[in-house]
Amino acid sequence: MAKNRLLRMDNVSIVVESLDNAISFFSEIGLTLEGRGKIEGEWAGQVTGLDAQQVEIAMMITPDGHSRIELSKFITPPIVSDHRTAPVNSLGYLRVMFTVEDIDDMVARLIKQGAQLVGEVVQYENSYRLCYIRGTEGILIGLAEEIGKNKNL
Repeated sequence: MAKNRLLRMDNVSIVVESLDNAISFFSEIGLTLEGRGKIEGEWAGQVTGLDAQQVEIAMMITPDGHSRIELSKFITPPIVSDHRTAPVNSLGYLRVMFTVEDIDDMVARLIKQGAQLVGEVVQYENSYRLCYIRGTEGILIGLAEEIGKNKNL
């Protein structure tokens, strides 16, 4: 009997208060708004277990076209908890990591938009420069810049 195989990962979903602010933040990183709309109806509540729900979403896509972030703003039901400022050693969702061409430039641009560097930009061996950033609404992201001989892999 053939084993069912994974085809792809479609997206990561992040719940936000302001779609406009989140779209602006992820656009600054380099993602493009692919679409925006409302999700509602009995079928949506059956999938999530939230019964009657109304959610506005924005789908952001990476430049290579392979990865997406779904930004969700719940209209109903109301938000019940907030994990955005949890420290990096908390259980559950932690962060999304992006590879960038120039980490120093990206950090400077995001800080101008109000983001905060969590620790420092550090170098891991001769492979990467890395950091964590808290952006709009406290969303935690990681940035990585390939360095050395691995840059073109």
